[in-house]
Amino acid sequence: MSFLDKTLKKIFPQNSESRELAKQRLDNLAIPHWALGDLMDLAIDLAGIYGTIQPRIRKKAVVTMAGDHGVVAENISKYPSEVTPQMVYNFVSGGAGINALARQSGTDVFVVDMGVATDLTELASAGKIINKKVGLGTDNIAQGPAMSLAMAIRAVESGIDVANELAQEYDIIGTGDMGIGNTTPSTAIAAICTGKDVSELTGRGTGLDDNQLQHKIEVIRRALEINKPDEKNGLDILSKVGGFEIGGIAGLILGCAANRKPVVIDGFISTAGALIAEKIEPFVRDYLVFAHRSVEPGHSAMQEKLGCRHPLLNLQFRLGEGTCAAVAMNLVEGALAILTEMATFEEAAVSTANK
Repeated sequence: MSFLDKTLKKIFPQNSESRELAKQRLDNLAIPHWALGDLMDLAIDLAGIYGTIQPRIRKKAVVTMAGDHGVVAENISKYPSEVTPQMVYNFVSGGAGINALARQSGTDVFVVDMGVATDLTELASAGKIINKKVGLGTDNIAQGPAMSLAMAIRAVESGIDVANELAQEYDIIGTGDMGIGNTTPSTAIAAICTGKDVSELTGRGTGLDDNQLQHKIEVIRRALEINKPDEKNGLDILSKVGGFEIGGIAGLILGCAANRKPVVIDGFISTAGALIAEKIEPFVRDYLVFAHRSVEPGHSAMQEKLGCRHPLLNLQFRLGEGTCAAVAMNLVEGALAILTEMATFEEAAVSTANK
């Protein structure tokens, strides 16, 4: 049995008994019924994931997966691939958006080289990043598959490795990404998984004008036509039109689910990884906490496909990196505080409402 198969056998739905006990308690809090709305729904999910109505989050992490994309050669981004390693160095130095927002929420940041097209051995040897490099960037999906099936499996299993390691110390993990051009493969994944037309899903990424946007749409359509991914097979989708960091995110999600840890899904690229993970094992849906809705037009369709009615936040973010996953950690802890710290009517000796 493969490492991936062994992981999938550990993934089960949430604990229904803990969910019911949490709902009973929340129903009886000394507030108007369900007055804290979505955070109360989240509290039930967290109880189901952790298998207890007294869960604790001691340590939080965001994992930023980095990789480059051959499709950048098609001029679908305003920035060159050289920006990917430059941003990795910025993460390491603590000067990026993810660093600032993670510090605010008390979240540790881990950067993983899944496929940056630059030798980052020096950073890995110094323990500043995690080296899981599958290749020096993917191939150009507008001309053929992004990677081999073996590479896709390796990317996913590398993400599982990271989750297994961090799950020993961290109670909740957020996803993040870095990779110039990665909205293009993510949109291709969205089109395959949602069945919607590419034109409805494609956004401006790093700030494309109208002509550049139309070109990007045409490139994605060409990639889908050339590669013909199997819409039922997550690994085939990943190998045909995905990215190494997207595979790493999918594996991270699978690994979190196998370890019964909630995983906070950041933005557009992270949700593409979630779609791949869900294709591989549908039960991962039970472990997803959606941080926010990106301004990328395809994000809402992707989230709805995964069963998300509405995410925790809608702040017009479009950065990635794990930034909104870090911000959402505050709300996750708020949901747990509601469940574990608020008093019921009986505990507070408060009269209940007239029937």
